[in-house]
Amino acid sequence: MAKLRKNASYQKLERPYTRISKYSKKNYVRGGRPHMKVIKFDMGNPRKEYDSVIKLNSKAAMHVRHNSIEAARMTSNRLLEKNLGKEYHLRIKIYPHHVLRENPLASGAGADRMSTGMKKSFGKSVGCAARVKEGQTLMEIRINKANIKLGKEALKRAAKKFPCGCKIIAQ
Repeated sequence: MAKLRKNASYQKLERPYTRISKYSKKNYVRGGRPHMKVIKFDMGNPRKEYDSVIKLNSKAAMHVRHNSIEAARMTSNRLLEKNLGKEYHLRIKIYPHHVLRENPLASGAGADRMSTGMKKSFGKSVGCAARVKEGQTLMEIRINKANIKLGKEALKRAAKKFPCGCKIIAQ
């Protein structure tokens, strides 16, 4: 499998190009939708009543890839589950709908055999990302007031996994 590109390659929030053709069989995303790494969007006990809500908001508009969402989920959930058991509710508020594509170009000897350059360069799908706006909530934790400090620490750890700057808001 190919090496994962830097996030800077997919970071800009531009209008997604969707292939539209007058021939219906050419309207497609080549390679289908790739497997998404995010397993769960709700963790803990969602049915219980909690006193407070802590939110993790984005400071910039950009794409957030599915592997960074899963990494943030794992770190924050591990800390909360280890210390509180099931006495919290962690929810991921973004969903990676946007399919990221790549047109690999070879360079060097024998490059002419591998690629066709920019001819039919729609690209193969390599991953998916969530399109995040500035100030949008990425994750939120519902928790009791006694455990607010632990909840903030969990979101602080999760913020380090996201490519954008994040702000923690307690309510």
